[in-house]
Amino acid sequence: MNTAATEHPARPTFDRQGPLSDEQRVEAAMRSFVREFGRTTALHLETCVHCGLCADACQFHVSTGEAKYTPIHKLLPLRRAYAREAGPFAPLVRALGLVKPLGVTELEQWQELIYDSCTMCGRCTTVCPMGIDIAELVKEARHGMFKAGLVPERLALMDRTARQWGSTATPGEDLPDILQEAAAEHGVEIPCDLAAAEILVTAAPAELGEHTRALAAAAKVLNRAGVRWTMHSEGFDAANVGFNNGDLELQERLTRSIIDTALKIGARTVLLPECGHAYGAARWEAAKWYGRDLPLRIVHMTEFLDELIAGGRIRVKPVGQSATFHDPCQIVRRGGLEAAARRVLAALGFQLIELQDHGLTGWCCGGGGGVVSNVRAAPLRQKVFEIKRAQVEATGAQRFVTSCGQCRITLEMGARQVQWGRPVESLLELVADNLD
Repeated sequence: MNTAATEHPARPTFDRQGPLSDEQRVEAAMRSFVREFGRTTALHLETCVHCGLCADACQFHVSTGEAKYTPIHKLLPLRRAYAREAGPFAPLVRALGLVKPLGVTELEQWQELIYDSCTMCGRCTTVCPMGIDIAELVKEARHGMFKAGLVPERLALMDRTARQWGSTATPGEDLPDILQEAAAEHGVEIPCDLAAAEILVTAAPAELGEHTRALAAAAKVLNRAGVRWTMHSEGFDAANVGFNNGDLELQERLTRSIIDTALKIGARTVLLPECGHAYGAARWEAAKWYGRDLPLRIVHMTEFLDELIAGGRIRVKPVGQSATFHDPCQIVRRGGLEAAARRVLAALGFQLIELQDHGLTGWCCGGGGGVVSNVRAAPLRQKVFEIKRAQVEATGAQRFVTSCGQCRITLEMGARQVQWGRPVESLLELVADNLD
């Protein structure tokens, strides 16, 4: 159910799901917020010194100059909930009315701040002198918004689809046909539903639609390396829309399906696609849902390529041109894979010309955290794209490469909007195209 706020024509339109009353939405959000107020969250909410450094780290604030996009401001409703319900002086705060209770209007307005204008990229976290993980707090705040039924409708639709199919792209029963068609189109063998394999290979939704070339590239590399691998209809979509939306139940379910499928076929490795949020959801949060140490290894395609090349299991031909590289936030800043991609680029013989802001301080593509799928956020996303475009142009590099499929889609959308002719290339596809 998508109900425009027609009773408030002066306000922007916000999306609502479900039949909850305004009071029920506020109550659901507050219950979720209170559950999040553990020791670490409390420490973060108590230690902000209002220095403003996070403002200059946020692409949405820098691109628009609007104070409401300051990262710490995006946490204001969460901080108010903490002060009233869980802070050290919460009873006094309530008794004296020092902090007014949240209303549905504030939550509706907050939807724009944490879904439209935040990619959870973590650049604000990196610069915070107090060590506040603002990006993680935004992710926690999204849990409450999901419970309140106040999620952008496009993301809510993807959530409902994933709950029904186990993927936002396709039901598992259709996966064998999709892979068979992709294998025939690209002339490569793509195994599916093998009873036993060393590696379970997963995909991002776009790779099962318009970007099947990424699947073919992975197949070429894996087949050349001589490993026994498969994709599987019981666990194949690693992008995990629950991670972005704040739907913890769905996040756990999607993560468990991949791990359980890998264990079922005896795989000791789960290989994640070129997708940043797949890395965040599966690599760093899977153990939380599994309840104990994982009995297998979860790796991103970038580190897998790095290991194959370093171990001599595949060889690549040098390209011999200059290139610049976009560092995906969830893979590099939040995930630590800064060096791996650069070693792969070096093996390909590229002369790397770094962006002005790169590595841990690189600017986000502007579409992470579900923003690329949120149609309402398109104007903001386009403004953010200009930061990246200007830095790429300044390098003078011949090639522009990234290791995240969602970043690539976002950057390609931005390029089309301004008729910028620079193609964005996949690190995986470059390796597959230059196997020796």
